[in-house]
Amino acid sequence: MLRVIGGSAKGRRLRLPKGAGTRPTSDKVREALFNILASLGGVEGARVLDLYAGSGALGIEALSRGAAWADFVERDRAACQVVRHNLTVTDLASRAGVHCLPAERAPGRLTGPYGLVLADPPYTDPQAAAVLDRVARSDLVEPGTVLVYEHAARSAPPESLGPFGRVLTRRHGDTAISIYRQVGGV
Repeated sequence: MLRVIGGSAKGRRLRLPKGAGTRPTSDKVREALFNILASLGGVEGARVLDLYAGSGALGIEALSRGAAWADFVERDRAACQVVRHNLTVTDLASRAGVHCLPAERAPGRLTGPYGLVLADPPYTDPQAAAVLDRVARSDLVEPGTVLVYEHAARSAPPESLGPFGRVLTRRHGDTAISIYRQVGGV
């Protein structure tokens, strides 16, 4: 069972896309991530981009905790339907857009800037870091944006994504979260 762990939609259950292609972020890891984000100023009022959205749990958590808007990018059409359902059951659909397209097409299709980019690509995707590097170099981000890259704990995250440097990595079992901020950014 996947549920929202904080904010206005706390406790609401989220549906998961069918099939083995989606690996949702666990409650423990989401809680740790949002504690880190709170220490960096929180998500209140932020515009959020949830790349590789899957169930939408990361972006929904941000909305539940006060983000102003979230765009969800997911290539799988069935997963996009699940994100829409989850936004409806959490009463957050009016503050969100769902875009059924590959993450690598987001820079050409969406309008930034976003204050928070959440990326939870498949751990086996060899192009994920390159896609995030492209996003980091695009007009989807600005100084002060926080980029979050969830990845396998056994793999080393890049030191930088475009002009964003890695400021910390935290491991939680098989999962790791790396946080990036723009060099010289706030």
